[in-house]
Amino acid sequence: MKVKICGITRHEDAAAAVRAGAAAIGFVFVRSSKRWIAPARAREIIAGLPPHVTPVGVFVNASRAEIRGVAESTGIRLIQLHGDETPEEASGFTLPVWKAFRVTPAFDVASLAAFPVEGYLLDTYVEGLDGGTGKTFDWGIAVAAKRYGRIILGGGITPENVERALREVGPYAVDVSSGVELSPGIKNAVKIARLFDAIRKTKE
Repeated sequence: MKVKICGITRHEDAAAAVRAGAAAIGFVFVRSSKRWIAPARAREIIAGLPPHVTPVGVFVNASRAEIRGVAESTGIRLIQLHGDETPEEASGFTLPVWKAFRVTPAFDVASLAAFPVEGYLLDTYVEGLDGGTGKTFDWGIAVAAKRYGRIILGGGITPENVERALREVGPYAVDVSSGVELSPGIKNAVKIARLFDAIRKTKE
């Protein structure tokens, strides 16, 4: 099981995530987000990451040209599409793609099958927000979605509930942002360490 710490904006937060054991670090290239980071700043942080940590670029309804430009200038190695992208818009990239879905109680897990991507990130639907909601959804939906491929569980994952999430869902990965923050875009090294301590308990 892998962990992605998303919404990184500072060198020290990326370093704390790496020390704790993160497999991936997420950078939000969405200007309307409180966790937005300029590509030049992201490039500096990515240059300091060890090879085993995957830098992920998060985009919402961005053009293919914008995504490719950011990927080339920053060194991200995985694309996360977190908007209303169609299956066609999610295909044709040279980098692997995760497609995010904002889950409502009526979410149809069969919709995942149309997307030719490496993973499906399930996040909580909150009106007016594209991510970083800090709220969970019915994890039974995530369990049902596993039949379609790799599930990355997002939406309100914290040090307090991650152990239950892993036991109930058994996802390919978890995506954590607000659950380890002091404020949007500013992470808390103590919370990050507690998150990984809780994860390790599920393996004991």
